[in-house]
Amino acid sequence: MTTVQYLLDEKGHDVWSIRPDDSVFDAIQMMAEKDVGALVVIQNGKPVGIFTERDYARDVILKGKSSPRTRVREIMATPIIYARPEQTVEECMAVMTETRVRHLPVMQGERLVGMISMGDLVKSIIADQKFTIEQLVHYISG
Repeated sequence: MTTVQYLLDEKGHDVWSIRPDDSVFDAIQMMAEKDVGALVVIQNGKPVGIFTERDYARDVILKGKSSPRTRVREIMATPIIYARPEQTVEECMAVMTETRVRHLPVMQGERLVGMISMGDLVKSIIADQKFTIEQLVHYISG
């Protein structure tokens, strides 16, 4: 079974973050520049929330708020639902499905070590299934 650690080793450990007092406009701008759908909100060196495109759509746009005047802390999701490096892709998929989130920061103890998305998990599951199918075809034809 594929672990979160393996996923991070393959895709990288980069995590983009924002501060709680930064504007939502700054957060959206960073997400566009980095081509990501979520940012971890960091205060005093520790993750305190997560900000996603979904938060923006539901809590800023639909409520008629202004992106430059709204602070990230006003709409970030808390508490953080996170994954650990030793967890499997299947475990994380279950957590994401149950909690209806699309991004999981990865924590090793108190340290933020990466971020995984639903897309990362789906890509991994498809690769595993493709490998299994190839092995079965090889076994049957060989």
